[in-house]
Amino acid sequence: MKVLYINNSGAGFADHIEVEAGTTVTQLFAQRLPGAKAEDYLIRVNRLPASAEQPLQEGDRVSMTPTKIHGARRAG
Repeated sequence: MKVLYINNSGAGFADHIEVEAGTTVTQLFAQRLPGAKAEDYLIRVNRLPASAEQPLQEGDRVSMTPTKIHGARRAG
């Protein structure tokens, strides 16, 4: 099945990708961002916060946005 995947890490991109039916948010995160920590990302499905075990549906819009920007320095 196809979902729209939006990776807001770095330059960011959006693409329709194929995933197996029954794929959960956690499984997609592990496939697309190996080695990353989910707690460092805001993960949404169809613009709503998603649970880890939420199964994806055909046509879902999944975005993964980092909440911590590496290399950023505090002003001052």
